Amino acid sequence: MKPVVNNLDINSITGLSEAEAIQRLKREGYNELPSSKRRNVFAIAFEVVREPMFLLLIAGGVIYLLLGDIREAVMLLSFVFIVMGITLYQERKTERALEALRDLSSPRALVIRDKTQKRIPGREVVREDIMVLAEGDRVSADAVLISCTNLSVDESLLTGESVPVRKSFCRGTAEMSRPGGDDLPFVFSGTLIVQGFAIAQVKATGIKTELGKIGKALQTIEPEETLLQKETGRLVRNLAIIGLSLCSLIVIIYGLTRNNWLNGFLAGITLAMAMLPEEFPVVLTVFLALGAWRISQKRVLTRRVPAVETLGSASVLCVDKTGTLTLNKMTVQKIFAGGKFHDINYSHKFIPEDFHEVVEFGILASRMKPFDPMERALSELGKQVLSDTEHLHENWTLVQEYPLSQNLLAMSRVWKSPDNINYVIASKGAPEAIADICHLSKEQLQGLSEKINSMAKEGLRIIGVAKAEFKQTDLPGEQHDFKFKFLGLIGLADPVRPGVAEAIRECYDAGIRVVMITGDYPVTAQNIAKQIGLKQTDGIITGTELEKMDTSELQERIKTINIFARVVPEQKLHIVNALKANGEVVAMTGDGVNDAAALKSAHIGIAMGERGTDVAREASSIVLLDDDFSSIVKAIRMGRRIFDNLKKAMTYILAIHVPIAGMSLLPVLFNWPLVLLPFHIVFLELIIDPACSIVFEAEPEEAHIMEKPPRNLQEPLFNKRNITFSLLQGISVLCIVWAVFITAMQRGQGESDARALSFTTLIIANLGLILTNRSRSRTILSTLRSPNAALWWVMAGAIFFLCMVLYIPVLRDMFHFSTLHPIDLAISLAAGVISIIWFEGFKIINRKRKIRIF
Repeated sequence: MKPVVNNLDINSITGLSEAEAIQRLKREGYNELPSSKRRNVFAIAFEVVREPMFLLLIAGGVIYLLLGDIREAVMLLSFVFIVMGITLYQERKTERALEALRDLSSPRALVIRDKTQKRIPGREVVREDIMVLAEGDRVSADAVLISCTNLSVDESLLTGESVPVRKSFCRGTAEMSRPGGDDLPFVFSGTLIVQGFAIAQVKATGIKTELGKIGKALQTIEPEETLLQKETGRLVRNLAIIGLSLCSLIVIIYGLTRNNWLNGFLAGITLAMAMLPEEFPVVLTVFLALGAWRISQKRVLTRRVPAVETLGSASVLCVDKTGTLTLNKMTVQKIFAGGKFHDINYSHKFIPEDFHEVVEFGILASRMKPFDPMERALSELGKQVLSDTEHLHENWTLVQEYPLSQNLLAMSRVWKSPDNINYVIASKGAPEAIADICHLSKEQLQGLSEKINSMAKEGLRIIGVAKAEFKQTDLPGEQHDFKFKFLGLIGLADPVRPGVAEAIRECYDAGIRVVMITGDYPVTAQNIAKQIGLKQTDGIITGTELEKMDTSELQERIKTINIFARVVPEQKLHIVNALKANGEVVAMTGDGVNDAAALKSAHIGIAMGERGTDVAREASSIVLLDDDFSSIVKAIRMGRRIFDNLKKAMTYILAIHVPIAGMSLLPVLFNWPLVLLPFHIVFLELIIDPACSIVFEAEPEEAHIMEKPPRNLQEPLFNKRNITFSLLQGISVLCIVWAVFITAMQRGQGESDARALSFTTLIIANLGLILTNRSRSRTILSTLRSPNAALWWVMAGAIFFLCMVLYIPVLRDMFHFSTLHPIDLAISLAAGVISIIWFEGFKIINRKRKIRIF
């Protein structure tokens, strides 16, 4: 049998060879449009030098020059380049993560190369490639149609016309024309196939396409301002206002009380640097970008950054059964025909003659190089049991195809037999639809329903098969116009994916409800639910019942229903909206064109990467690259980890800025010598920046992260409890460091001794804050067993550079320190430990009481 579309045998198409495609790719470039969003290292550097912190550093360097302190000025300005290097590293790491996500999220294309159909990234399509297009595909390049069936294309992206246009195939040679109008034999890059099937030859790629000519860039990941970014922005603004006010106050107080306005400005700059919350937006950007990249390592692509925030809040997972909970690798297990059942045994190469016809017409109603798992299963069965019979028709010609529609879930294919007189029509689809076109009586329907329920109880997916014959040359417009004969039922098994049952249990432990949505029969859904351990609390709602419910009734019923059966894709939107109205944070899976509305409406739309259409991918915020339910749960786990670590980082940042700001402010208010100068602040920033953006981001998840209920989506990052603990940590460190400084001054150790002692104590307390904030439940000693390579690099670097500024004379003099003796170091170490030890004790007490700190 020849798979033919408009008299074109798809198996006869060779396409380009891989070698030719590679050469064209090298010669003509990738099929992509230039995007202004990708920044090179110079663009990033230019943005970095405009940051307030760098402007303050330069201002400090200028003041040192005016004071005649050339050495301090050079050192401070050299710190500009060091901090710039760290910032550039963070920015480039973020940019690379986003670029990797852009590459993953580019459209895919099905092409024929070396007589083989293969799916490739859209950017790798080259001129003269043969593309295979089907409903839901985004066209990757401008192309001429060499074959098509019932093809309609949405060209609104290029023409502004919302109504899809009808297409015909090219009968000869034709030059590419402008988009717009019906019956043109061309498709254009960026347009969407809304109906039908086609084969097209690529004529233009990249900037040479119609889309390229008007300069639009598609498939880029846009930076979006998320809820967390808005909250952080408000916090930064408030702290900046407070910091600038205090900075101005310090300059005035210092200038008036000490009559030294240049040093007053230096003190003001120091306080401004101490209070400037520049880490907050950097940390948030790094966490969200690297978080999306880490999630992609779990085979889950985050197309929209806000989804990283939302993942940890998901309270309901609405999932398709087929392909997500199951493997979507079907085999025919049972056939019903002629009033009898037959179980398929694949170790035998035959089935009784009575069942040949239903298999024969099931194959005739399918594509001959099928992608659909059901059609693939029928094809495999046919090869095994019908290969030596007259029931496989290699020499028949396909004349027309009647596709599935929303109103009739059946498809028919019209074949012309070798005598060129008779047409044979094969149809398959939902048993109700096949029964409808066969016009079965009520008694026949009742008997058929019993057989369907019998097969469905075994967890089988069931399709009906029918045939018709037709002798007229003009084929009717609808399938109902044929006189179909019902042939039988085919039951297919789709095994549950390994790991799904464990993932379901993990969801329940995490307080996440799982709702299964399927087009299968209720008893089939119940069978699968039993296998995977899905809770069946209050029965099942079918698509028919759903259609009759009003909004309020659905909202009430859906509180206790976890299985929806015989549901069509359009009804998913009602389910999502009802759950959202009940205050749930909804994640919804989908793969088809008709799933797009529900995916868009859900808080987290999850499209299938392997079998999903491009339109479903574009409507979603997340794409499962392996279509596996377990990957969704892994992504939720990762989302919770990201938010958890972000909280830790933000707590640390706020806490460490309290003693830094305090030690910049208090000496001025109490007329003591300045403890911290701009280069001391920069030294601290060299620890703070990598600690908050790299150390905490790489921190492993807490042991019981999936045993907590979902986070409230409206819960702020900085609630009163978080702020209280941050401030308590910071104030305790400030008190200890200030006590060390005052004690040293009162004992007459001198300004340099007091500064060195208090600064060393502050560094040790800083490292202690990093260690204690790694976990909100485990002590420092227990967290030391958790791997985090970045932590040890930061700790070692901080200690190494502290030793340098304490014991290398040139650096010691520049930092205005004196030499610290072992007893001094012991005092600083003890003081630094004491400043954070109370928090460790608090963890132990709360762990015994089983109370969460925050």
